[in-house]
Amino acid sequence: MYNNEFYQDDLKEIISIDLPFNKFDGKNILITGGNGLIGSYLVDSLIYLEENRNIKLNLYVLCRTKEKAEKRFNEHLEKEYFNLIIQDVCDDYKLNIRFDYIIHTACNAHPLAYSTNPVGVINSNVIGTQKLLDYCKKYGNERFLFLSSSEVYGEKNITEKYKEEDYGKIDSMNVRSCYSESKKMAETLGIAYLKQYGINFLSVRPGHIYGATITEDNSRADAQFLRNVLNNEDIIMKSDGTQMRSYCYIVDCITGILTVLLKGKIGEAYNIGNNLESITIREYAEMLAKLG
Repeated sequence: MYNNEFYQDDLKEIISIDLPFNKFDGKNILITGGNGLIGSYLVDSLIYLEENRNIKLNLYVLCRTKEKAEKRFNEHLEKEYFNLIIQDVCDDYKLNIRFDYIIHTACNAHPLAYSTNPVGVINSNVIGTQKLLDYCKKYGNERFLFLSSSEVYGEKNITEKYKEEDYGKIDSMNVRSCYSESKKMAETLGIAYLKQYGINFLSVRPGHIYGATITEDNSRADAQFLRNVLNNEDIIMKSDGTQMRSYCYIVDCITGILTVLLKGKIGEAYNIGNNLESITIREYAEMLAKLG
């Protein structure tokens, strides 16, 4: 994927934005959830930055499955600044490296995981985050960026765009809430470590991200629709499709994450999404069907 010309055009767009990328020079950067939709794109973006902007960084990528990681990052395995860490994010770290920047993206962020492995979803968000925060407490850190979610806003009856200080209710007795509740807890945990131990914690809340790095096991409706079209299959709606969505392209998400990491205010959360267009799930499916 990395050497695909269209993918390279997107990577070039990311590193062309006006950000102080020189802050990464000589730094150790850890990305957890390296096999995921957002994590893997971040990895490729930082490698492209290293190769094209003369930024000499050391990139560490944490993945749970070695075979999957080596297949995904096959083009990078021999690069001296690329390092794979194979372990579960909830396990103890047998390392003594100071990670200057941490971007914690590891989590099963799709509906099937919420119903089949809700405890695992909670653990990756809460225990996984605490393990990393404790690691920062021990070795030091410049910035810790947590990948939260727009789902922390819960159920809302308003139609206006979400602002960072707006919250709705979350039903804690619904197993589906394992994702949204644990994302909220992880944010509070990060703020507690900022207050008590001085860890420079920030959070981003992406909403409905799509792009070339969507994984095969992603069970979200939009991901399934995209696979249907690519496989020349019919799109099967499992609801009336009236739910409103605002889909955000992965390149915009990555530029938002890097902007917050490098320029965001410590202790703040930032929404990342497409604030220009909204569409129903049915309209999205119909559009894909026409394109297919």
